[in-house]
Amino acid sequence: MKIKCNSKDLIAGLIFIFFGIAAIWLARDYPMGSARRMGPAYFPTIIGGALAMFGLAISGRSLWRLSEPVRLPTLRPLIMIIAGVVGFALLLGPLGLVLALFVLILISCLGGSHFRLLEVAILYIVLALIAVIFFVYGLGLQFSLWPT
Repeated sequence: MKIKCNSKDLIAGLIFIFFGIAAIWLARDYPMGSARRMGPAYFPTIIGGALAMFGLAISGRSLWRLSEPVRLPTLRPLIMIIAGVVGFALLLGPLGLVLALFVLILISCLGGSHFRLLEVAILYIVLALIAVIFFVYGLGLQFSLWPT
């Protein structure tokens, strides 16, 4: 017997259920407390329960709506994003924030299906300005901006 359902909603609902149950399970060793005097387990348990219930609703709704099957994702974007983050971490000290951010954005953008140089350049300029303004000047983090 073949079950017809909206596979995207079913998978999303199962993911919500998994993370909700995981939050409840991780909070099980802490004291719960009450609504008036919340213990450390109160918030994760309530949020985890809500997440699991939301997942049940999405999974249940998937049985009434049809969709095309979900294709397996390619690993290239994930690998390129991880490579970009690792490159950023390794190059932040020697190259400084501005150039390490350039490496991160360039490598991460190579993981996409369409690489447009103008869009990548605009993204880099905007993110570099935001990073410098917020992290270096706003928060006072001790990043060198350029190679030392």
